[in-house]
Amino acid sequence: MSTAISTMRHVRGFDVVRPLSVVALLAIMLPLVLLPLLSIFIFGTSKGLGTFWAALTAPEATFAMQLSLFTSFWATVFNVFFGLFAAYVLSRYDFYGRNAIIVTISLPTAIPTAVAGFALLLLWGPYGVLGRLLAPHGIQLMFTAWAIILANIFVTFPLAFGVIKPVFDTMSRSLEEASATIGATRWQTFWHVTLPSLRGAIVTGALLTFARAVGEFGSTILVSGNLAMRTQTAPLYIFAKFNEGQVEAANAVAIVLALFSFFIFSVLFFARDWLEAD
Repeated sequence: MSTAISTMRHVRGFDVVRPLSVVALLAIMLPLVLLPLLSIFIFGTSKGLGTFWAALTAPEATFAMQLSLFTSFWATVFNVFFGLFAAYVLSRYDFYGRNAIIVTISLPTAIPTAVAGFALLLLWGPYGVLGRLLAPHGIQLMFTAWAIILANIFVTFPLAFGVIKPVFDTMSRSLEEASATIGATRWQTFWHVTLPSLRGAIVTGALLTFARAVGEFGSTILVSGNLAMRTQTAPLYIFAKFNEGQVEAANAVAIVLALFSFFIFSVLFFARDWLEAD
């Protein structure tokens, strides 16, 4: 009887473990996540909002943020389309080597980003396997915005695919079969039946890809050359300004990137019901 009462208190009554667990959770997060994030906001506004705004609107800072948004956008567009196509093929068809392709697509998540940048240099650089074929025609991809897009595509390659494919795997094919029986073509079925069911997965994959690409550092510093007002993205700008001792300039852009990441994941969390709706 006493055991039953103890169990009921654990389930319905006051549970002393609950507040202790919350306090322990916050205590762990405080030095590891909360204080580091809070520190950039405290330092960024310590000299007044005027100083912060001046650092944020400097031409180099503005260019770096615009370049990050531009290159991340096109990397996201490519990877969402590729992820959608790859998920469709690998979910709908069973063929020899299918698992090897899935592993290969997922591989960039395990490869250090510096290795990814170095690999791109060896392929597309002036003396690379393909780069040397383009050089005689005056085509140079490395140390340009195109190199940053390639690096972002590489490091975010599996993200959209990893979100979309599980939805394909669990999706009922009854609606697709019904669409086919009334004479719809494969394209019409995909456009009007399959694609709307993937709305949440596509939006989620796109937001995750974009957020990851905006913050990419390791691969872009190798393939871009980190040239101010030419190939310097926002993370590279933070790195360069910190090394130059201009901490306020670096901190201003760091605050923007932190707020941007918070906004992206807030959208993913609070719009979860809409994204998951059929």
